[in-house]
Amino acid sequence: MFKKDKVGILGIIITIIVLIFIVIFSNGESNTSFFENVANKLVMPIQNGLTYLKNKFNGNDSFFVDIQNLKEENQELKKQNSELEQSLRELENIKTENETLKEYLELNQKYAEYKTIPAYIINKDISNYSKTIVINVGAKDGIKQNMTVIADKGLVGHIVSVTDSTAKVQTIIDTASSVSCMMSTNKDSIVCKGTLENETELRGMYIPTDADVIQGDSIETSGLGGIYPKGIHVGSVKSVSSSKNITDRYAIIETAVDFRKLDTVLVINN
Repeated sequence: MFKKDKVGILGIIITIIVLIFIVIFSNGESNTSFFENVANKLVMPIQNGLTYLKNKFNGNDSFFVDIQNLKEENQELKKQNSELEQSLRELENIKTENETLKEYLELNQKYAEYKTIPAYIINKDISNYSKTIVINVGAKDGIKQNMTVIADKGLVGHIVSVTDSTAKVQTIIDTASSVSCMMSTNKDSIVCKGTLENETELRGMYIPTDADVIQGDSIETSGLGGIYPKGIHVGSVKSVSSSKNITDRYAIIETAVDFRKLDTVLVINN
């Protein structure tokens, strides 16, 4: 009896095993995925370990560390670049200030016989009719109306109005300007006036009939008129325009000062 039961149980087990194999083979695709998943779980740690060892051996494990280091270095370089740009701007400012001081020193040495106040131009109005400039010194600096203004090359103009901290200068190229001058060669008198046509030229008028006007002759202030001191360079004779009436002739005077590039000036206060 026991033997029969044992055979019956064995038959059941065999039947179950057969059924399992049937299910396995009928679902081969799913089982393949299952086995693949099992294999991946077993193989991947091994593969990752081998890859790590390979990278360690080749030095590739420092890749991500290097990226972080590069980011930090980049930030540091940006900071240094910003500091260098700031230093460069400060050096440019110092350079500009030094150049301005150098111009003032050269002007003071050139016009040592005058007591002067240095200034720089903060505004220009060089239009057809009004040719004035504004400088950064005023009444608090001792500036007064009618004081003479000069530059490195020669005469600029005179003070026409003053505030506490600024002053307006009527330049010699202004059409309303009139400067009593003389020609350096023959010492004859001439009056130089601003023109509408040009910002670098004056018209020399009231030339004596017996005066010999020489091209290239230097024109200087005569000291007459009560504003400009004697002997300040104004410009040079560029050409002479003659007419049938000798009293109508005039000279074109090229100014010594280039008003388009004028930055620093001196105000004569004696």
